Amino acid sequence: MAQPLADVALDQLFRTARTANGYLDRPVASTQLDAIWELMKMGPTSANCLPARLVWCVTDEAKGKLAACSGGANPAKIIAAPVAVIIGMDMQFHEQLPWLFPHADARSWFSGNDALREATAFRNSSLQGAYLIMAARALGLDTGPMSGFDNAAVDTAFFADQPTVRSNFISTLGYGDPATIFERSPRPGFETFNRIV
Repeated sequence: MAQPLADVALDQLFRTARTANGYLDRPVASTQLDAIWELMKMGPTSANCLPARLVWCVTDEAKGKLAACSGGANPAKIIAAPVAVIIGMDMQFHEQLPWLFPHADARSWFSGNDALREATAFRNSSLQGAYLIMAARALGLDTGPMSGFDNAAVDTAFFADQPTVRSNFISTLGYGDPATIFERSPRPGFETFNRIV
């Protein structure tokens, strides 16, 4: 039976973890990106559909291309980060279900139902993006998730060869610079947004 994690682990994953707005001049290895995937892929998705498709931008060229699709303060953040990752979603994820979920004919649940596929892809790729954030934190890295970008431009720039994939959100990744962290925004108590029925 699983036991509660120690406070130091809960702090690293939740209580003291913060969104990074800048990073230390410290590289992130490709083995670390692989380790993030090996953890995040274990998080639950509907019928193990795993619709997320990731593009890890590590070169100056790739980060510059992604920055050009972004707005506000995000371009500078993307360019300065060791890594920026695009969390995309495959709208034809159901074609992979015969081997990802062999327990039932799950592919047939989604065939011919665009609305269900889109909702499922968005929901579950968002979950996978959250797992990415938590996996990175568990491995000692920081993230800066963002949505201030032009989805269509990102799709054209990075998924032109995969027309069934669309971008969901993006995130920077590295070792966060404490000097770039904002004051913690409010986190309300249980009674504010919860009810038990």
